[in-house]
Amino acid sequence: MAQEFLNTNDSIDPENRVAQWLCEYKETQNEATKHHLRELIVLTYMPLVKKVARSLARRSTDPIEDITQVGALGLIKAVDLFKPEISSNFRTYATYLITGEIRHYLRDKSTIIRAPREIKELSYRVHKITLELTEKLGTTPSDKELAQALQMSEKKIEEVYELDRRTTAISIDQILGNEENGNSTLSDRLVDESQKDLITGFENRMILHDAIKKLDYEEQQLIILNYFEGLNQREISQKLNMSQMQVSRKLKKALDKLFNIITKKGLHKYER
Repeated sequence: MAQEFLNTNDSIDPENRVAQWLCEYKETQNEATKHHLRELIVLTYMPLVKKVARSLARRSTDPIEDITQVGALGLIKAVDLFKPEISSNFRTYATYLITGEIRHYLRDKSTIIRAPREIKELSYRVHKITLELTEKLGTTPSDKELAQALQMSEKKIEEVYELDRRTTAISIDQILGNEENGNSTLSDRLVDESQKDLITGFENRMILHDAIKKLDYEEQQLIILNYFEGLNQREISQKLNMSQMQVSRKLKKALDKLFNIITKKGLHKYER
């Protein structure tokens, strides 16, 4: 039925059509209507799911059908969590969650290894540029586009993705979950139980990337050196020419500030 509806409305711009469905989806309390609208949106964006799945399947031995199904789960979560009143770019939001869901699935199925610092740094650069190009292009960039932007070979991009797929990714919980909150992680504090698994992988990087940009330059340095480059506080103090006590105090302040930005409690105070 949903497919027949799509076929009879081919003259309508898909993006505008989905935007209207998303608004209706958020407003209606009728479960049958919500189910129908979700099915329409998912059918419309399944080509996007397949495109992302194919791009990631090149680096995996898993069947494309399995990866596509996992990506569809990310799309469904995007439908449920998207807020039309905050953003109008559903395609970009859906791409983040589809990609994140697939990467999370691939990491879970792979052997966890500890990547060398050089690869960790390169992985951060690749994902940072991926986010920027995704925002600019409105779609996930190809390996060729990434290679051109980073001035490296496509083969090196492939190596980074392969290692990243088998490596425990840097997450918000790793950065902020070990503060003075016992066993409570940032995921516990940001979302309810049903949405906790969304704070993973690619979406982490999206959230972190946007939040870190709002920190002062020195605070950005501290976060990147400690959590992305793996330097301890003694090494950071030598690199930035400050005492270890200063590093500890400033790093704690930067983490508190980052948490406030991510949770939007202090966003207005820190906007630059």
